[in-house]
This record gives sequence, structure tokens and C-alpha cells, in this order.
Amino acid sequence: MTQGKARNVLHAPLEGCCSDPMTGFYRNGRCDTGPQDVGIHTVCAEMTEDFLAYTRDRGNDLSMPRPELGFPGLRPGDRWCLCAARWREALEAGVAPRVALRATHERTLEVCDLADLKANALDLI
Repeated sequence: MTQGKARNVLHAPLEGCCSDPMTGFYRNGRCDTGPQDVGIHTVCAEMTEDFLAYTRDRGNDLSMPRPELGFPGLRPGDRWCLCAARWREALEAGVAPRVALRATHERTLEVCDLADLKANALDLI
């Protein structure tokens, strides 16, 4: 796991994404990644109704609670560490949720263009 020295897509220290609900591949509130994270769950995104419907239609219903996995289900406005490929796919479909760049792991850049992330940023001044 890269926690502690992880960098974001802006090459600064990775910030937390969300602790309510607790997100991240490691469920530590950050979009940390490591060798076990084959889905690259590194994009800190704010959920929207359109995105939740889009991903549900593709077989990953993020709005459905899964208590056996400690997953409460997501609602619009929640932040969550998404798979970078799913975010890019949603971008191409016109339903990409906005991104918290400071909380999006730099490994995202293996899959997504920084310009696209910035165009959908929550936290650019």
C-alpha cells in the first residue's frame, strides 16, 4: 500500500477522499493503491444520479447496500474512490462524476488524461 508517501495527480501529497462512507481500496478514506488493487480504485469522485445509474446499468450497482461487505450503498453527493477505467468510460459516455484532484492518486494517470480530470475537477481554483 502506498499510504504515507502517496502522491496525487498534481504531484502533491495525496489527501483523503471520504470517511463517511469509508472509501478506498483499503477502506482507509483515501484512494491509496497497491499491487492487490488490480482495478486501480484511485479516482476520488463525487457521485451523481447519472453516474450511479450508468454504473448500475453496467453491472456494478454502487447504490445498493452490501452489509456483508460493510458497504452502505452510495447516494448522490457521496465521494468514492472509483476505478480509473470506469471513470474514463463514464467520461466517454458523458456522465463522468466530478473529481477531487487532491485526493485522486497519481496512478490514475496510467488510465486517464490529466486534462480530462482537470476539466471535471471539484477542487481547482
